[in-house]
Amino acid sequence: MIKILFICHGNICRSPITEFIFKDMVEKLNIKDNFIIESRATSSEEIYNGIGNKIYPPARKELLNLGIGKTEYTNFDNKRAELLKRSDYDNFDLLICADSYNISNTLRIVGSDKDNKIKLLLDFAGLTNKSISDPWYTGDFKKTSSDIILGLNGLLDYLKEIKLM
Repeated sequence: MIKILFICHGNICRSPITEFIFKDMVEKLNIKDNFIIESRATSSEEIYNGIGNKIYPPARKELLNLGIGKTEYTNFDNKRAELLKRSDYDNFDLLICADSYNISNTLRIVGSDKDNKIKLLLDFAGLTNKSISDPWYTGDFKKTSSDIILGLNGLLDYLKEIKLM
């Protein structure tokens, strides 16, 4: 079982888009049972009184435009922002961040990366130290999902290369 956690600032745009695109990919490859795939936030800004906000409406729209959300496995209706916890480091094999700020904040929350689990998504696509564009500021959800798909294809290649799938 490969446990992957996608991380962004608020867990309402980039990381849930990544979570559900990856779920869609592994479901279409008939390997979903090999994975636990989740996402978290490094900030509590989208979490009030312990309840996280739902995926940002334009992010939901982008997922629907990609045809994602039609199966039980990829249904994101109940997804709510959730804060990263220290224990997530031990509970996941990879903690994949959208940008370098997310890496810094992830390290602040989990402590050190003694097992070299914390990565940038686009590093898997050979784009070292490049961030997933943040649609909260750009409004360009299509560019964000394009970046994410590029990174996730690289992640799948990496997992095949190291014989995890």
